[in-house]
Amino acid sequence: MALHFSRVDTGDLEIWIASSDDYSFVISNESRSGPSLRGEPGFVASYRPDFLNKPAAQVPGSPFGAFAEAERACNAFLGHLNIEG
Repeated sequence: MALHFSRVDTGDLEIWIASSDDYSFVISNESRSGPSLRGEPGFVASYRPDFLNKPAAQVPGSPFGAFAEAERACNAFLGHLNIEG
């Protein structure tokens, strides 16, 4: 099942969310300055299991240079999570 990301209306911040049956994913566009989230510049992808009350963890490879790269990484990582689960 492919994740379908939707942009969250947060004003100046760029954040997209998607979820599967068991996991939630977030992609945020981060920079060192400006209105976006502060961090390593690029598109940071993170995930969290919906069935555990734990903080989110970054998808390996974050930050990505483009949104499409982050989206592909999330989908690939979801496949990895489903195989292990």
